[in-house]
Amino acid sequence: MTRTKAKAMACGGGVLYLFVPGLLVGGAPRASGTVHAIGSLLAVSLLVGVLRRMPLLALAMTLFGSTAVVVGTPSSVHESLSVSYQGQFLSYLAVDLVLGFIVATCTRRASLLAAAASFTVQLLVIGGFAHGDNLTVNVVISLLAMAASATVGLLSRERREHAVVLRSQEVAEAVTAERLRIARELHDMVAHSIGIIAIQAGAGSRVIQTRPEAAREALRAIEATSRETLSGLRRTLVALRQADLDEAATGASGASGASGQAPLVPSPGLADIERLAAATADAGVRVDVRLSGEQRPLPAEIDLSAYRIVQESLTNVVRHAGTGRCRVAIDYGDEELSVEIVDEGRGATGNGSAHGFGIVGMRERVSLLHGHLSAGPRPEGGGFRVTARLPLPLPAPVGVPVDAR
Repeated sequence: MTRTKAKAMACGGGVLYLFVPGLLVGGAPRASGTVHAIGSLLAVSLLVGVLRRMPLLALAMTLFGSTAVVVGTPSSVHESLSVSYQGQFLSYLAVDLVLGFIVATCTRRASLLAAAASFTVQLLVIGGFAHGDNLTVNVVISLLAMAASATVGLLSRERREHAVVLRSQEVAEAVTAERLRIARELHDMVAHSIGIIAIQAGAGSRVIQTRPEAAREALRAIEATSRETLSGLRRTLVALRQADLDEAATGASGASGASGQAPLVPSPGLADIERLAAATADAGVRVDVRLSGEQRPLPAEIDLSAYRIVQESLTNVVRHAGTGRCRVAIDYGDEELSVEIVDEGRGATGNGSAHGFGIVGMRERVSLLHGHLSAGPRPEGGGFRVTARLPLPLPAPVGVPVDAR
């Protein structure tokens, strides 16, 4: 219904516009060409609906109306050459406005066709109704007006296209950043769990004949770690699909909520460090956790990043360090959170820092939070140290009551 009304209004405006030249010339024969031109310029507003739907038709109608005003204005009412020039210029200014809109919104082929038609008509009419120096002035002014209108339209077109390109680049960069974030999450989660499973499986296979109870403990640890990893993977997949599920739920009115979805458990954080240390101890590496400073809730991205840094570091200790213990120190400072993981194993030779994506992922996490990460052999010799410093946001200022008087 709305589209039908808009179409009817566009047709009505176009029909009314066709009567304007006759009303201007026949209704006010004694008026100057300038008055007629201003009237035809204002009448272009009747063609807004036609211009949006059929720009070339709107240009043709505007050319007809402007030409009718220029041709139909009696020469006897022209007070001077300058007045004649003004009337002709203002009449075709309406054409130039429509031409600028076409250049800005239509294809290049349609823009070239519109420019050629407008130039031809204006040149023929001005050439037939102006003489001498006035002819040259009118032609130059008309060309400049057309060029200015087309330039404005072209700049508007290029600006819109540039905005589309920038938007596409922003979307592509956002997709790439999200893929990198997901890759880091999956790597940190899966690498740690697989490392523990591999250690437990190896230990169980060695003692299955001589110490069945120890083998059963290893199998139970493998089962618990596997279930936890599968749960984490399920949460990640649900989070990835949540936007699509929300859109589907919004589009289906009256549809019941999706059943069987995995619950959206909060992401792990430093509150889960003890559980992480216990899982690492089951893999054969005892973790000494030391907390200092005022323990308090942290922003989600800092809390998760600190946990993943500890998790990845413990994974490297289990898989590469060849030691039975390590130390994790977490300091809640006023301005930054400090995380340090130290072991006394084989150091850089067996830490795996030269291969894989573990430390690379840690550096990316810390860089995104504008922090600092150092990872390398201990200066005193033997072992490996990972230290991360993550800036903390400043606390909100406490409001001071104002004595209102």
